[in-house]
Amino acid sequence: MSIVLKDVSYVYMPGTPYERAAVRDVSLTVAPGEFVGIIGHTGSGKSTLVQHMNGLLRPTKGVVEVDGVNLAAKGEAARLARRKVGMVFQYPEHQLFEETVFDDVAFGPRNLGLDGDAVEERVRMALDFVGLDFAAFAKRSPFRLSGGQMRRVAIAGVVALRPAYLILDEPSAGLDPRGRDEIFAEVSRLHAATGTAVVLISHNMEEVARLVGRLVVMHDGAVSLDGPPREVFRRREALQAAGVDVPGVTALLGRLAARGLDVDDTALTVAEAATAIAAAVRRRGVC
Repeated sequence: MSIVLKDVSYVYMPGTPYERAAVRDVSLTVAPGEFVGIIGHTGSGKSTLVQHMNGLLRPTKGVVEVDGVNLAAKGEAARLARRKVGMVFQYPEHQLFEETVFDDVAFGPRNLGLDGDAVEERVRMALDFVGLDFAAFAKRSPFRLSGGQMRRVAIAGVVALRPAYLILDEPSAGLDPRGRDEIFAEVSRLHAATGTAVVLISHNMEEVARLVGRLVVMHDGAVSLDGPPREVFRRREALQAAGVDVPGVTALLGRLAARGLDVDDTALTVAEAATAIAAAVRRRGVC
């Protein structure tokens, strides 16, 4: 039971002067319940890769399976397998189109054949997960909400489908720090509460380091690094070659170590960095 990509390649506009290989021979597995981060510079193939995970794109070469079912196959089994993977794009509020928040979030469940109380239960659950009160927001127009609220409604529409796998492509793009923190908190809560596998594309190294259990680095359409965040962020030369960097606090610790402070420079979060610096200062006998 997992999403499995086997030697997947994808070429945009093949056979034309604009032909471009966006993904090259990627083999990758996302297991149920995993929280996977995907990072890489713009154009590295991140978004193209994840759009294969629910069949939005079909590989030029290779195979994509969800729970053992080839997504390129025809028939009911493949259709049901694609439904197991929910996708939230960058600026998902652009996907809103119904007159009320309720109807927007209910759109997916209704397409699943649900109606009446079953739909309302899904909508209530999804709005609760993204921190929007059902009574206060259900009858409102999604287009009269703040940018952060619209983003949360769009995410609720995917959550209402109860996918086994949730793909988020830069869900915090364009949000202010408070809105960004709220979105990441809700994604983390969803993962912890439901066991939904999450694949998160983000340029925010601090959030990726704090949230995910596994980190995949894309470079020139291929996977260059794959492993626990602490191990991946130790590979600084490989990260720089891929056009990405370590979290800011990790970079700071590296600079302190270079200046002679005996500090653990593998910390990934502010709390870990504070502990590491305090320990290093104590070792020097300053405190």
